[in-house]
Amino acid sequence: MAKEVPVNKDNLIDVSLDERLILLSAKVGDPVFIRIFKEESLLEVWIRSGAEYQHLKDYFICAYSGYLGPKLQEGDRQAPEGFYKVKKYQLNPNSKFHLSFNLGFPNAYDRANERTGSFLMIHGNCISDGCYAMTDEKIEEIYTLVEGALQQGQKYVQVHAFPFRMTDEIMALYSENEWYDFWVNLQEGYDYFEAEKLPPHVKVDNKQYTIHEANE
Repeated sequence: MAKEVPVNKDNLIDVSLDERLILLSAKVGDPVFIRIFKEESLLEVWIRSGAEYQHLKDYFICAYSGYLGPKLQEGDRQAPEGFYKVKKYQLNPNSKFHLSFNLGFPNAYDRANERTGSFLMIHGNCISDGCYAMTDEKIEEIYTLVEGALQQGQKYVQVHAFPFRMTDEIMALYSENEWYDFWVNLQEGYDYFEAEKLPPHVKVDNKQYTIHEANE
């Protein structure tokens, strides 16, 4: 069942996209990076116009399916968590949900852990069956940034989907959760970006994510 998201605009970067691009000396076509935080129902877009990525804009997720935790199998109506890559062929300008791009689920980690599912998207509208629904207005901006980056040579756009901000303090609150060990693994990628402001190079080894120096 889709989770309807309450609106809370505290600390939200919600000025116009054009204003933010000018402020950051960035443009459509520069490399982008996306982070999702389920607990906050928030999608962040970061953009790189220099040595590091800068926080461009925040978008509230209109609806997503399920609860905190990973997607396990086809039909569980669970929005995924993990490290995903979006390439050109995953863009869909003709989506029935206005515009969409496929997250690439299952990725190598999901396959290694026998997780199944298909057509997991970030898309328009406000209906979710395992996807992140952004509304048509918001997906137009997000899609434009992702498409522009890919057209200008970014090989793929990383999308990191987290249950929450993975600080040690928040992690401690979930230490008894069944997904704690999985989240500790995700925290490695979260911490790398927080420190370096560059998305890490992510691999999979022995059914675990491994985090390596950024290669962008």
